[in-house]
Amino acid sequence: MDILVVGAGVVGLAIARALALRGHGAIVAEKTGGIGNGVSSRNSEVIHGGMYYPSGSLRARHCVAGRRMLYDFCSSHGVPHAKCGKLIVATNELEQAKIEGIYEQGIANGVEGLSFLSGAEARALEPNLSCTGAVLSRETGIVDSHALMLALQGDLESAGGMIAFHTPVEGIAQAGGGWEVRTGGAEPAVLAVDAVVNAAGLGAQALARSTEGYPPGRVPPLVLAKGNYFGCRGKPAFSRLIYPAPVDGGLGTHVTLDLAGRMRFGPDVEWIESESYEVDPARAESFYASIRRYWPGLPDGALVPDYAGVRPKLTGPGEKAADFMIDGPQEHGLPGLVHLFGIESPGLTSALSIAEDVARRLSN
Repeated sequence: MDILVVGAGVVGLAIARALALRGHGAIVAEKTGGIGNGVSSRNSEVIHGGMYYPSGSLRARHCVAGRRMLYDFCSSHGVPHAKCGKLIVATNELEQAKIEGIYEQGIANGVEGLSFLSGAEARALEPNLSCTGAVLSRETGIVDSHALMLALQGDLESAGGMIAFHTPVEGIAQAGGGWEVRTGGAEPAVLAVDAVVNAAGLGAQALARSTEGYPPGRVPPLVLAKGNYFGCRGKPAFSRLIYPAPVDGGLGTHVTLDLAGRMRFGPDVEWIESESYEVDPARAESFYASIRRYWPGLPDGALVPDYAGVRPKLTGPGEKAADFMIDGPQEHGLPGLVHLFGIESPGLTSALSIAEDVARRLSN
């Protein structure tokens, strides 16, 4: 089949690669001039273990399977990464109960390398930490997301696929047993393909509404959650990622490390109405308060605004976090069409597993 994938983020690239390796003609339409210019380039670059998500959910299944696939892919393709481990920490009885639940959920999800630690055991690993207990995830790591996407692009192109940059998709319609895709940009065109995969991230809902014959009622709401990050002056205080107990809409203001050894904090959760990537320096005040719950030694003036990302969530404040939504022919009845909605964290970790899922849906 000739298949068009919309969006050259990590998930779109992984899907196109999986399709090309199966012998399909895979084309990626990307509205910008490069890969990973959306959600994929503005996150923590964490390889997640998979302990947060409800049993049987797509997020749980794809995170655990995707993590294993991702480590293998990084090793075989020379993608910089590190299995540095993570501590999920509690600072009071309520948070202790939360992290105990996370530990139990991780065991239920088949996550390897989990241990429940006392406060003293956690501090023995990370002396700057203050906590009453912690979950140690040995399989959590970090990855160079851009190098990962370049490797996916390389595999895609080696298998005969291609990426069309500066090619926004403006509409999709059924035509002659396949799909007719209308693109804009400097050279508007109409492409005839056998199948279409919508991996447009923040633009997925708009593209779904521009798909002729796709029921509007199937398009979920798009709820934007901005995550702000602050860098930290001075040497890193921790050798592992440090996560507090989760908060509404996210996993809490956590310590992340990059492959150069720099330490940063974030993301927080800022519900917004439209895309915005400015980091308000005044938000540092709430960061200090949150971080000092588990790192009392954070010096005054250490935090500096870094960057922000926006997550394409399907639920808002106070609502239960939604699962990934992969709407394929088996669900909506239209052959050769897959829409992906709400692919946020752990989307980076899950990308290779999601790709296999989508490829199977189009093959059945």
